[in-house]
Amino acid sequence: MNEAVPPRILVVDDEPQIHRFLGPALEAAGYAPLRATTMAEGLRLAAERAPALVLLDLGLPDGDGKLAIPRLRGFTEAPVIVLSARDQEAEKVASLDAGADDYVEKPFALGELLARLRAALRRAGAAARQPADSILRVGALELDLARRTARVGGGEPLKLTPREWDLLAALVRGGEGRVTTQRQLLAAVWGPAHVEDAQYLRVYIGHLRQKLGPAAGLIRTEPGVGYRFGEA
Repeated sequence: MNEAVPPRILVVDDEPQIHRFLGPALEAAGYAPLRATTMAEGLRLAAERAPALVLLDLGLPDGDGKLAIPRLRGFTEAPVIVLSARDQEAEKVASLDAGADDYVEKPFALGELLARLRAALRRAGAAARQPADSILRVGALELDLARRTARVGGGEPLKLTPREWDLLAALVRGGEGRVTTQRQLLAAVWGPAHVEDAQYLRVYIGHLRQKLGPAAGLIRTEPGVGYRFGEA
C-alpha cells in the first residue's frame, strides 16, 4: 500500500533562521517543506513542485514579495500566507488586495502559524468541493445564496436590506477565518468608486452585527486592515 504523500509547503524567505525553525516544525506537523530564498526561486518551485500552500515573506532580496502574489495567482490556486513585519498595516492590506489568503506577523508563534496554515488548507479543500449554488454554513449562520436569505440557529430569515445581504455574502465568500480588506468589501458591495469610503463599511458592519445577534461574533475587526469572518 502506498503511503499518502504529505502536502508540500513552500517557504519563500531569505532568513536562514526561518528555514531552520520552520523546516523541522513543518515536517513534525506532517508536511513536506520546500525552501526558497528569492522570489524567482519561489516562483520556479511553485510552478515545478505544485505546493499545497505558500508561506511568503515580503522582504526578498530580488524584489517585493507582494509582486509575487499576482504571478502565483496566474498558475496556482494554492493559498498564500504572507509573513509580515509587525505594525505594517499598509503592507498587509496591499498583500491581501493582491490576492494573499492571510498574513501572520513576524515574529510569530509557531502554534498560530500552523493553525492559520491548517485553516487555509481546509478552506481551499472546501472551496474545491463546494457547488456554486450550495447553502453556506459558518457556525450558527446559514446562507442560502440562491434565495438570498440568512438564518441564525435555524430560526426565521433575518430581515436584511439588499446592501446588508451583499456585505454579509461578501464576508462569507471571502472564506472562514480569512481576512477580507476594507477595499475589497467596499469594491464588492458599493463598487470601485467607493473603495475609500470606510465609513459606509463601519456603519453597515454595525447593522449586521446587531441583526446577527448571537452570531455577531462571527465578524471580527482586524484594525486598519478589514474584517475576519468565522468562529474564533
